[in-house]
Amino acid sequence: MNRLVKIDVSADVIPVERLRPAIRVDDICKSFGEKLILDRITFEVAKGEFVVLLGPSGCGKSTLFRCLTRLIEPDSGRIVIDDTDVTTLRPRELVRFRRQIGFVFQQFNLVKRLTAIDNVLAARLATASLWRVLLRRFNFEDRQLALACLDNVGLLEQAYQRAERLSGGQQQRVAFARALAQQGDVVLADEPISSLDPESAENLLQIMQHSAKEHGITVLCSLHQVDLAVRYADRIVALKAGRVFFNGRPSEFSRDVRDRLYVS
Repeated sequence: MNRLVKIDVSADVIPVERLRPAIRVDDICKSFGEKLILDRITFEVAKGEFVVLLGPSGCGKSTLFRCLTRLIEPDSGRIVIDDTDVTTLRPRELVRFRRQIGFVFQQFNLVKRLTAIDNVLAARLATASLWRVLLRRFNFEDRQLALACLDNVGLLEQAYQRAERLSGGQQQRVAFARALAQQGDVVLADEPISSLDPESAENLLQIMQHSAKEHGITVLCSLHQVDLAVRYADRIVALKAGRVFFNGRPSEFSRDVRDRLYVS
């Protein structure tokens, strides 16, 4: 049986505005057939916090992310994001809710023949009129927003470059800018750096960290790279065999904890 590593956070002074959870996961369970994948997963992510989800292959990280977005349905439990109980939303309500959440995936999911700014503007499709969507004639405010989001990820000068001409790291930064352009308070990033070179990976994590600290964006990001998680995360939540094994500060994620997490 995995033992949850408990961390004493009483010594830390946590700003009041960061105490309200932006994401709350309560007792989430998920099985496929007779195989239990998630076993009463419970944790919170505060507003403006950058939390990294770690764990060995098969621990349930990807399944948890799919439950968070309701791409698959949890068997039991509750997920609350921005005070909305995601687990009770009806299909139309779920579609509307997803428009408020930024998603970044391992695959960049860009339209390669379109420019960087046009890919970012895809985040505004739900709010634009049909004729503007068809002609790709977004209003001035949306275009300024897209440029500001590209500026935030350091790609303002590449705004009118086609996505296919950008490097992998730049394309993933465009994907993150698109998530910011949705103007939500929460970004979910599932293995966003797995296909990037080390320099590009650190660049993206720095941008995510900055977005959380400076703009109050709540980021939940799954990674395989322990060292990067320790360097950039505000907090680490680690899963093992479908359970929460560790939930605490990177400074408390000791070599002993790491070894026990990744040893069968």
